[in-house]
Amino acid sequence: MNTILKIAMAQIAPVWLDKNATLQKIINSIIEAAKENCELVVFGEALLPGYPFWLALTGGAEWDKTVNKQLHAHYVSNSICIEKGELDAICKLAKELSIAIYLGIIERPTDRGGHSIYASLVYINEQGDVKSVHRKLQPTYDERLTWALGDGNGLQVHPLKAFTVGGLNCWENWMPLPRTALYGQGENLHIAVWPGNDYNTKDITRFIARESRSYVVSVSSLMSKTDFPNNTPHIDTILKNAPNTLANGGSCIAGPDGEWIVEPVLHREGLIVQSIDFNRVLEERQNFDPVGHYSRPDVTKLIVNIERQTTVEIK
Repeated sequence: MNTILKIAMAQIAPVWLDKNATLQKIINSIIEAAKENCELVVFGEALLPGYPFWLALTGGAEWDKTVNKQLHAHYVSNSICIEKGELDAICKLAKELSIAIYLGIIERPTDRGGHSIYASLVYINEQGDVKSVHRKLQPTYDERLTWALGDGNGLQVHPLKAFTVGGLNCWENWMPLPRTALYGQGENLHIAVWPGNDYNTKDITRFIARESRSYVVSVSSLMSKTDFPNNTPHIDTILKNAPNTLANGGSCIAGPDGEWIVEPVLHREGLIVQSIDFNRVLEERQNFDPVGHYSRPDVTKLIVNIERQTTVEIK
């Protein structure tokens, strides 16, 4: 049935700051999701190649500190340049298996010079085409020490069976205007990606669902002290201050009534599979539609700049 969509939430740990090994884990999860007849698989924020946990463990804001410079350089070297084909294997697999993918990456784009990195949410459709790359608008707190600010180009939605799907990264899900930008384009399946922890997902997932009368799928990663590869630069410094658990998961799904379909799943690695029915969206929009019959665009209206920002424009 066109109204039923089967989703896999891939709650996995990266091979931290190792893009090739993490890519292989992602490929394995996509293949597993396809075997479960899933039509969409979602991965957490910055999974490829991992979240910058070191910033809170090594005095990340200290000026001209060697450990932070070297870790940042290692991070950039393991980030993803889409223009150079570093997601081609994922795109090819999506096409072969006819499965759509939302994937959180650290992007190293050539249109910003190729040296700054962005927390980007990539949507690849079931034909294997990259349809949007949403660079996180506002990195959170210490993330600003390593991630650059994104733009509005990725505030896009996409058709997927009966659904219209869109997504945001981590705390930008708390930003009312980017949410509204997606609602206004017809979003009814919202993807929220996180580095991990039910602290992040337990409230906002149900809140967005109830506000928008949409499904909300929150996907988090895992990370424990034992997940740091032994060859990580300055591993001893990182482990000295690292807690045993840095990301406990918390992936979950709320329905368009704001109630749980899948409550936050903790400390469990692997796929979490759930089917959802589009008709529930129409039922809940009967009494509230934030950009339709329960809106007043003659009084309040949002203007969105979706132009991709670049420092140099060559004509």
